[in-house]
Amino acid sequence: MNGRLETAEHPERLKRVVIEPVTRVEGHGKVTLLLDDDNHIEQARLHIVEFRGFEKFIQGRPYWELPVLVQRLCGICPVSHHLAAAKAVDMLVGARELTPTAEKIRRLMHLGQILQSHALHFFHLSSPDLLFGFDDDVAHRNIIGVIADHPNIAKQGVALRRYGQEVIRVTAGKRVHGTGAIPGGVNKSVSRDERDYLLAEVDQMITWGQGAVALTRDLHAANPAFNNEFASIRSNMLSLTAPDGALELYHGGLRAKDENGDTIFDHVDYRDYTQHIREHVKSWSYMKFPFIVSRGLDNGWYRVGPLARVNNCDHIATPLAEAERQAFAALADDGPVHASLAYHWARMIELLHCAEGIKALLHDDDILGDERVVRGDMTAEGIGVIEAPRGTLFHDYRINEDGLVEKANLIVSTTNNNQAMNESIRQVATNYLDGHSITEPLLNHIEVAVRAYDPCLSCATHALGKMPLQVEVVSRDGRVLDRLVKHANGDIDCTL
Repeated sequence: MNGRLETAEHPERLKRVVIEPVTRVEGHGKVTLLLDDDNHIEQARLHIVEFRGFEKFIQGRPYWELPVLVQRLCGICPVSHHLAAAKAVDMLVGARELTPTAEKIRRLMHLGQILQSHALHFFHLSSPDLLFGFDDDVAHRNIIGVIADHPNIAKQGVALRRYGQEVIRVTAGKRVHGTGAIPGGVNKSVSRDERDYLLAEVDQMITWGQGAVALTRDLHAANPAFNNEFASIRSNMLSLTAPDGALELYHGGLRAKDENGDTIFDHVDYRDYTQHIREHVKSWSYMKFPFIVSRGLDNGWYRVGPLARVNNCDHIATPLAEAERQAFAALADDGPVHASLAYHWARMIELLHCAEGIKALLHDDDILGDERVVRGDMTAEGIGVIEAPRGTLFHDYRINEDGLVEKANLIVSTTNNNQAMNESIRQVATNYLDGHSITEPLLNHIEVAVRAYDPCLSCATHALGKMPLQVEVVSRDGRVLDRLVKHANGDIDCTL
């Protein structure tokens, strides 16, 4: 599992090809390729070029602001940050166990978040590549092309996302950056009218979810390279699971498996995550590189998200999704499924599970209850972990005696996938671009590999330690007048 093409000798002598920005993802990033005179790939890297220092500027803020404040990290997955922070703040206020009403409303909110995010990514961002092919004309290879050629698929994607956002609105107060989760619980119940409103469409969502899974399954059957060739890498995998090993998205223990499917650790209390996971910083990215301590830096990197979750769990509690999980598992003869494009298949299995889970919770009268908040004795440290759409998400806070944040550490889902994304683009660069003349369709192969992970690059830019920084002064006609570079070791150079 050691990374290939991590460094290149004499990079100043090599040709440089840059994909900037990587398109159809959330946030801003770029991929750089270094090639020799014969177009052989010497280095391939995914760079995160934006920095958002939430871990720093929430210091000094009162703890009760955190669930609302940190979700401003993102407009695509704010509920995930909202709930991870709320779970951490629950610990701070001593809420060891929420009321059934509060926990089930939070779970309902979370299922709506994952459903809408998965629908957005698959139908709007990734389906053009899968439906039309990686080499399709760039003017056609987009959501407008999907609407023109596959209007029913496009409409279902829009409707699924809209429904997920309505679930969020009902439970959190509004579709984006809601305020539903508060320290120790939630601030509103679901009314009977709201429940009936969501129930009216849920069966249609389940049907469309089944269709989405069937679509991804058929695409894999029609394209054998999706299963075992394109961007396929062997890796460790990390996720939460329920005590019985079931797929768990809101609350569970940490489970890690190696590339062969053997358990590294199982049902670890996520409050002890620092004993099992470390973070490494590299000079060329604002995104950290986490790894499993027992496996070491070189062999301890892992993948999170739908592929890891569906591989790691023993079963899924909802029946339709469980039947699809079993069909998915058959893709690999023995051990986990490692194909990176199988993320899309696993993602749609989870979308179906969310639709089933939403229906079950809507039929649970606890969501109508009035007991919504509990409190206990204050503590100084709170840790919340949740399965965001893109994978395992860690929020870790320490407060002082005045209730103000002293320290914060966020390990975001995309950060957990950082090394894996780099490994995937190296595999694609080596197998598809090496020795060839570089064309837009070939470069799109790199982007397809990145998009498989559904990265949220805005969420992930929270580096520790000294970070590289480059400042440029550019004239109105685009000429670079001055450039100042601060390297990761603190050295500063004027490059012009």
